[in-house]
Amino acid sequence: MAVTDLPETDLRRVGRFCAAMWPAEYADQARAEYHVRGRSVTLCETRPPWNGIGEWTHLPIAQLRYRAGRGDWTLHWADRNSRWHEYHQGNVFSGSMAALLAEVDEDPTFIFKG
Repeated sequence: MAVTDLPETDLRRVGRFCAAMWPAEYADQARAEYHVRGRSVTLCETRPPWNGIGEWTHLPIAQLRYRAGRGDWTLHWADRNSRWHEYHQGNVFSGSMAALLAEVDEDPTFIFKG
């Protein structure tokens, strides 16, 4: 599945979510990004290197996987070994992009943002 096969409205929603995660005045210190690979959208917190040399680091926050047959998304969390697991601990595991982003933002289990 090509990136263009993902719902554009959902990708725009993720972009707005990431843009709102950190205030603009902190853009040189931290920001949120998303990366698309196949049917997965991974939300990341990015930070500059502590010593100012090198690439920004990317810490995965959550992953949303598109189920084309159902037209909805599922939510996943990463463990300390960067392995993804289905998110069944909270209120919502699958549904619309809006519902899953709201779950990540609310973070009732403290699994996404600590």
